[in-house]
Amino acid sequence: MTTSTTDFEDTAFVGAAEQARLLAAGTLTAPALLDGYLERIARLDPQLRSYRVVCAESARREAAAAQQRLDAGERAPLLGVPIAIKDDVDVAGETTTYGTSAHGPAVEQDAEVVRRLREAGAVILGKTTVPEMMIWPFTETVTFGATRNPWHPDFAPGGSSGGSGAAVAAGLAAMALGSDGMGSIRIPATWNGLFGIKPQRDRVPLAPHDEAWCGLSVNGPITRTVEDAAVFLDVTTTAPAPPGGFVAAAARRPARLRIAVSTKVPPPLLARVGPAQRAAVDAAERLLRELGHDVIRRDPDYPPAAVFGNALPRYFRGVHDDVQMLPYPKRLERRTRAFARIGGLVSDRRLAGIRVRQPALVRRVQSIFDDVDVVLTPGTATGPSRIGAYQRRGAVSTLAAVAARVPFQAMWNLTGQPAAVVPFGRDRHGIPTSVQLVGRPFDEATLLALAAQIEAVRPWAPMRPPIS
Repeated sequence: MTTSTTDFEDTAFVGAAEQARLLAAGTLTAPALLDGYLERIARLDPQLRSYRVVCAESARREAAAAQQRLDAGERAPLLGVPIAIKDDVDVAGETTTYGTSAHGPAVEQDAEVVRRLREAGAVILGKTTVPEMMIWPFTETVTFGATRNPWHPDFAPGGSSGGSGAAVAAGLAAMALGSDGMGSIRIPATWNGLFGIKPQRDRVPLAPHDEAWCGLSVNGPITRTVEDAAVFLDVTTTAPAPPGGFVAAAARRPARLRIAVSTKVPPPLLARVGPAQRAAVDAAERLLRELGHDVIRRDPDYPPAAVFGNALPRYFRGVHDDVQMLPYPKRLERRTRAFARIGGLVSDRRLAGIRVRQPALVRRVQSIFDDVDVVLTPGTATGPSRIGAYQRRGAVSTLAAVAARVPFQAMWNLTGQPAAVVPFGRDRHGIPTSVQLVGRPFDEATLLALAAQIEAVRPWAPMRPPIS
């Protein structure tokens, strides 16, 4: 079975779960689905640079094998569906570059999350671009160039899962794996008009890179639909799932929820929420009331020292520790080396003290959930930076500048609980905006159900950027 370029346009955007259904029904074949994506990548990705490498030959073998399994009557949640993997996650036979020329040789084994995705039938399409050592919310490196936003190519797609976000938005993958240590799933999902969820810490395996960024980082999906993210969680979770699984949870209409809306920037970060981002929060608040939820205005009790005293030291030290694992650290960009040097000043003793104080800090932030089910915040404070905006800045000045764009993410990496972003409007440049939904610990189910309820009345999956 073959699919013309024109016919494939719609198929590329239906999402991973629907593609799996089409494959199981025999409406589509796995080789045809893969070929459609490979054609689109060849045609569109030279403009975007969302892929660091496309694994065309191995993907063709995997698609052929998937089709044999489908023809034999086998079924699996992602059987034959092409997905992209962020280039900080190991794929057997490929290098994990971390966005730098300082990387080592190709790895021999898949990361555990990739193994689970393959077990679910996924075809690995390629590895997506990242900023060097995953530090920034923009995706530009000396080694691999700049990745562009398909909604407006003068702007960044976000980071550090920037290539993953751009690829899914432009219809160059059914879904993509991202990682999130300080917002790196939620930021590109926001600026690419997609659903992204940072799962509960320890929900999705990190092996062989356990405790990444001193426990701040998690793996998770960037997807076109809420259902796609639920499928991802069902096939990768290492912690107990809700009754019936995440797909069933996403399909259930949520009970009447008590939702706290907050636009407060966690101190001591300095940021101003832009008009488009405030409009998204206001529109979401109105919609949630119309859907029957109890919506209040209330701010979490953010400890003043939480970000600077806990998240930032772990962030810096995590990058420092990652750099120590590289075989050619002198090849790193100057700004990255400076960032890692700062991380080297965070001693083991200081890290131990941070961990001792963390439970009290987490209890204070999470105390709002004694009275509410979900906290809603802006997805970001502003839109993305223009390509090249930070080329001549050092580590500290770049961090200060980008933190003002994305102040709402790091707090929830610190607490470890799930947080998701739902597309909500666009800014004056036509770039998507979002709202962030934060749930109780291990309660991805409520976030998925609420996001799916929003999706049903404000569907975003049909939206296609100019470069698509």
